[in-house]
Amino acid sequence: MTLLFQYFSKHNPLSKEAENAISEICSIIKIKKNQELQTIGHTCKTIYFLNTGTARIYYYKDGIDITESFAFENNIIARVESLFTGKPSRKAIQILEDSEIVAINATLLFKLYDTYPEIERLFRKIFEVAYVETVNRIEGIQFHTAEERYTSLILEEPNVLKKVPLKHIASYLGITQVSLSRIRAIK
Repeated sequence: MTLLFQYFSKHNPLSKEAENAISEICSIIKIKKNQELQTIGHTCKTIYFLNTGTARIYYYKDGIDITESFAFENNIIARVESLFTGKPSRKAIQILEDSEIVAINATLLFKLYDTYPEIERLFRKIFEVAYVETVNRIEGIQFHTAEERYTSLILEEPNVLKKVPLKHIASYLGITQVSLSRIRAIK
């Protein structure tokens, strides 16, 4: 739980009481490479924090596996559109390397908001950061070339090539593996 609370403190420090309340609604899970953390059609009721490992959110379009995003250690991952609407998600979360994850029961977390406004403030800030990252991702697709998106990804996560299969990186960038190979050959 130490890494989780270090991550939280970057966004909004919590009192010991609030930390204890969050600890009580968390569990540690270990999951193997290539397993699904959440499947397509699942209604998300959990927020995950990766102590170790890498994950991706993906979906299928016309039978093709499309990577929407990656999450690396010391980060949160969740299907927020399902979490907030209570509807099943059309996307899944897959683990890309053996991982240790803190699972936070979101139903119980949201109940803590009334008792601990600092917890609500913390998650508001976390979700705001995630929203800005989503907007930046969309703008990257709209306004930047595949080469620029590749360079940005490598700058943000230098070890991505060691942790993520090239087919998922290509899909995330919106290009074929052949195009990714060309970009990598130039760099």
